[in-house]
Amino acid sequence: MDHTPLALSVASIRGFFYEAVMSPYGNDGPWPGVLDSVPEVFRHCVQEPAFCAEDGMPIVTACLWRETGDERWQVGEIGYPDGVSDPDGAAYLFARLVDPSPEAFRRFTEDYYEVPANLDAVGHIYALRPLTQAVVTELNADLTVRDLADDLAACRYPSADG
Repeated sequence: MDHTPLALSVASIRGFFYEAVMSPYGNDGPWPGVLDSVPEVFRHCVQEPAFCAEDGMPIVTACLWRETGDERWQVGEIGYPDGVSDPDGAAYLFARLVDPSPEAFRRFTEDYYEVPANLDAVGHIYALRPLTQAVVTELNADLTVRDLADDLAACRYPSADG
């Protein structure tokens, strides 16, 4: 009997950044090449209604995939606009995947929510230490641990109660 662990056969990542130069909203549809070469195995993902506008237009600025046997992630043949930093928004969207540190998350939250975030509190959560009211208050004085109980239980985050 073969006891080889099951391997992931295919995976895709799709991103959308509204403010990107390559936004489909500024270009009457997805940027040329972003979806053109997506393999058949992922075609259903391209047309997934949850990721399309009401008219069926795919809402995407970045798309990459990897099939069984691929040695690296693949992207379409895209003519990126000249002189534009991060034209598809991928660097912004995926920054926390390539730098999953408390510092990177703090930078994101401060940029996105436009409020300071306490690095010690963020680090506390990244370390998966039990959540206390003091940590919650450092991040949002309007919330209590009780307010977060359902979310914490859903993601199985450790509680101060054990």
